[in-house]
Amino acid sequence: MEWAFAYLMLGGVVGLFAGLFGIGGGLLLVPTLLLLFEMQHFPAEHGMHLALGTSMATILFTSLASMRKHHQHGAVNWRVVRTITPGIFLGTLLGALFAAAVSPRSLGIFFALFVYFAALQMLLDIRPKASRQLPGMTGMTLVGTFTGWISTLVSIGGGTVVIPFLVWCNVSLRNAIGTSAAIGFPVAVGGTVGYIATGMSLQTLPAPNLGFVYLPALLWVALASVMTAPLGAKATHYMKVGLLRKLFAVLLLVLATRLLLKIL
Repeated sequence: MEWAFAYLMLGGVVGLFAGLFGIGGGLLLVPTLLLLFEMQHFPAEHGMHLALGTSMATILFTSLASMRKHHQHGAVNWRVVRTITPGIFLGTLLGALFAAAVSPRSLGIFFALFVYFAALQMLLDIRPKASRQLPGMTGMTLVGTFTGWISTLVSIGGGTVVIPFLVWCNVSLRNAIGTSAAIGFPVAVGGTVGYIATGMSLQTLPAPNLGFVYLPALLWVALASVMTAPLGAKATHYMKVGLLRKLFAVLLLVLATRLLLKIL
């Protein structure tokens, strides 16, 4: 219980940013959870996988809360969600199997480098020029498979991949953010099942757990994030979030650098 306040604070911040930017929150959750797990002296060999699995399970709740608010504003393209979901489930299965086979050190380096990419994308406001329409079922399945794979490996809701893709396909930024929030749910379902299944046979994980999902962290982070995610989603439709996006990107760069220095 002494760590409940830290988890609640983390969940509140993550939910706000998840709603604002249409992301699952894993880019912030994973390095922070890893730090909290280290402070609680969890087994070092499982810390990264625990942070990834717990983060992915949290996105289940955050994405639902965020999606509901974006849907109320008419910002979710449900045709995109339906066509991309089969590929998402395939990709999350492949991602979970791959993550279980990779060493924590290699997984940590990959995660840190991906965070650098995502943070620089936000900081420099890099968006592809809208130049085409959405592809057919085959194309959407391929995009979904890649999104699910990369999202499970780094425990994100898929927004870092999906939002630029949708903008490139002439979907407005606000609708891309809202649709990304909805896509985060099937990503989280597939990824969570994968992390639970691959960690169930391990007896050295901290209890109580479901595989690589540490339940106390999930409870408190999810509780706070579902309250703040709708606030962030609502703010997306009424405020300019450019400065906030850049500050968030700087925070991600700091966290990724700390993680990379520790690993190396």
